[in-house]
Amino acid sequence: MEGMKRKILLASVPKELTVLREVSTPVKKVDDKIRALVLDMFDSMRADNGIGLSAPQVGELKRIIITEYPHGKDQVPRTAIINPEIIWTSKKQVVDEEGCLSFPDLFGMVKRPEKIRYRGLDETGKPIEGKAGGLLARVIQHETDHLDGVLFIDQLEGDLYTYEKQDDTEKL
Repeated sequence: MEGMKRKILLASVPKELTVLREVSTPVKKVDDKIRALVLDMFDSMRADNGIGLSAPQVGELKRIIITEYPHGKDQVPRTAIINPEIIWTSKKQVVDEEGCLSFPDLFGMVKRPEKIRYRGLDETGKPIEGKAGGLLARVIQHETDHLDGVLFIDQLEGDLYTYEKQDDTEKL
């Protein structure tokens, strides 16, 4: 089964920001429609070079998050969590940079617990539990926040910033 790229909602569009601020509803049954949505989410996230995505970001107010980043030393496994719950967080918190596909080219520093434990359902509807630290813990927390209408800009430690884009055609 193949997914399709969906439009990622942008916080700069008032109507879309309203959706991003909504609280998502739990998924009652993991069926083919939910599995198709998960595939669409992966296609959408990959197309926009993301490492995490929540269903509200593609206009679906369902409690579903995904993660994946198969590159470099901070790899994040392909993970889909339906009805995710964070059931434990470490006392130690870490401030690190975050961005968001709904806020293209904007970044900020956010303080989050360094480690978490979570539970939910996988793409087949089976219960899962896991532990996460580092980048995976950060992504799961960021995406789970989306399900409650909380955005990374609500938790900034300092200001938002952007990086200057390099023009490959510029002559030296």
